[in-house]
Amino acid sequence: MPQITVDHSVDVKLDRRAFAAELHPLVGEVIGAAVAECKTRFRRVEESYIGDGAAAREVVLLEIRILDGRTVEQRTALAEALLGLLERSAVAAEGVELHLAVDVVEMDRRTYRKSVSAAG
Repeated sequence: MPQITVDHSVDVKLDRRAFAAELHPLVGEVIGAAVAECKTRFRRVEESYIGDGAAAREVVLLEIRILDGRTVEQRTALAEALLGLLERSAVAAEGVELHLAVDVVEMDRRTYRKSVSAAG
């Protein structure tokens, strides 16, 4: 179920497949989600404006949407684990300040719906 979106500046080096390969099991470990249910999309951000707009800044923003019902402690542990993974995985150019952020968002299980269909 976890729906993960990673927005990152174009110039940030991030091996997206390797990152997702670590990300999904980490989510499963921390909050007990099924790895097979994790879905991640990556979006390159052509332009961002951070603080006063200085050019030597890049950003990676990770949002993870999970079903409600987990404790604040579980959500906090997830945010901290994901931030640690970002810190190990995302690299900016020499002399560029890299801003990383994680947001854990709860979805209402009463209104969430999904569908899976096979091709063909």
